[in-house]
Amino acid sequence: MANLICVMGESGSGKTTSLRNLDPKSTYIIDCDKKGLSWRNWGESYGGDKKNYSVTDDQQKVMALLKSINANAPHIKTVVIDTINGIMVADENRRKDEKNYDKWSDLAWAVYGIIDYALTMRPDITVVFMAHAQTERDDSGVLFTRIKTSGKKLDKICLESKFTTVLNSKCVNGEYVFETRNELSTAKTPIDSFKDQFVPNDIASVDAVLREYWGLPPLGGDAK
Repeated sequence: MANLICVMGESGSGKTTSLRNLDPKSTYIIDCDKKGLSWRNWGESYGGDKKNYSVTDDQQKVMALLKSINANAPHIKTVVIDTINGIMVADENRRKDEKNYDKWSDLAWAVYGIIDYALTMRPDITVVFMAHAQTERDDSGVLFTRIKTSGKKLDKICLESKFTTVLNSKCVNGEYVFETRNELSTAKTPIDSFKDQFVPNDIASVDAVLREYWGLPPLGGDAK
């Protein structure tokens, strides 16, 4: 079973930037938002010619990429899907003229099915799902932050239930960090895996901690 990490956060909270220290030789990024990466000269490390970067928001193509990586790319240890909302919005837009109930069932499966398959991938792979966050008031008037979804069907599924690690990407006092837990959000991490509520905005270091926690071999290269 693969190690899954979800990073949720508002636009501009540092989700994509947190990928900067991953080793491009062992990383594959699926850019579902079609916006590129967010650091200087990223194209020197990632691109179609390097076979470590694809641009698509099509659920079937994303699934095909995951299956191909799982079966045919043993050197890939980290897969990033940035963002799952890009898949949701694209699928909803393609079917905007449909009024039937199946549309929302299919939309739910478009995302849930990808996450469900990712769980079955090789145990040496970490799959990182980036997601936009939404903050709403609950019935008691308390603000609560969770993964943003399209349609009530996905709300009922509760995507966070598929992850043991959900990080909330945010800027605190001018510093970009990951929040590991908060009673007013769905942020969570495995018990005793992270001592601090806030950790550096760095997926490579988060993955290293979780690999050690789960007893998995550490990554080589620049991932640390």
